[in-house]
Amino acid sequence: MASTANKSPMAPEPTRLRQIALVAHDLEKARHLLTTVLGTEVIYEDPLVAQWGLKNILVPLGGDIIEVVSPTSPTASIPASRHLEKHGEGGYMVIMQTASAIARRDYLQSKNMAKVIFEHKTEESVCIQYHPKGIKGGVIPELDSHFPKQGEEDGMKEKIAPWHACGPLSGFARYGKSMRRHSHLRFHTVVLQLAPGDQDTEGAARQWESLFGVKKVEAKHLAFTNATLKFSSANEGEREGLKEIFIGVLGKENLDGILRRASAEGLGVRKEDYGGSFEMLGVMWHFVLERENFLQSRL
Repeated sequence: MASTANKSPMAPEPTRLRQIALVAHDLEKARHLLTTVLGTEVIYEDPLVAQWGLKNILVPLGGDIIEVVSPTSPTASIPASRHLEKHGEGGYMVIMQTASAIARRDYLQSKNMAKVIFEHKTEESVCIQYHPKGIKGGVIPELDSHFPKQGEEDGMKEKIAPWHACGPLSGFARYGKSMRRHSHLRFHTVVLQLAPGDQDTEGAARQWESLFGVKKVEAKHLAFTNATLKFSSANEGEREGLKEIFIGVLGKENLDGILRRASAEGLGVRKEDYGGSFEMLGVMWHFVLERENFLQSRL
């Protein structure tokens, strides 16, 4: 059980928003929408997720990832199926990268602040998933670390960097090229909506800082090294969970292409001062035109 009352003595540390996982009924439809509208490509399909009754795709936004998972059957024993039945399509996981995932896990468990529901460790990396119960925001949080060999980078400082979810790190020579082809895209801001009746957005930010080490920079904002996480309160009839994804886009031609293709797919594009927005896969997507020097200053 997570607690906002406990204060972790572990100071906030650089943490990268590395991957957002969505859950969808129809994986092939999701594949079509993401690759067509965003103009990106599938760089990995993980055969290991079959053990949880899932199939998935991963598409790059520069060096970071949008994943979509879909259950192979509607059985209630598959958590993703239960999620779809209860909430519909939309956000499922927020996956972060830090240098000290194991140390933070040990601390959280010692204080009974969060429950680990899955952990996988190799010579190259560790991924640690936490039970979402009691953690504000309505997603499954995952905190991962890489274990680089001497002379190798851990992926925390380079925009285009290896990521264990894309397969063995030895495959980076291949999938890194795909990441570079889409380096005009990046995570800008992610908005998690609190449960109906919960107005404590500042408490949510404090909780995530305490649990996962992401620095709180404003009342309801957390600062990743490459993006921002914001909490919002729900309107009547809305549900807790991932509400909005803001994507930074370098180049007006790239932005216009995304909005044009989204319109062709019937996604109800709204032109905005900053770019444009539309709903896709149960989430509101916003596309923000960015200056080249600003985009290059972020991972």
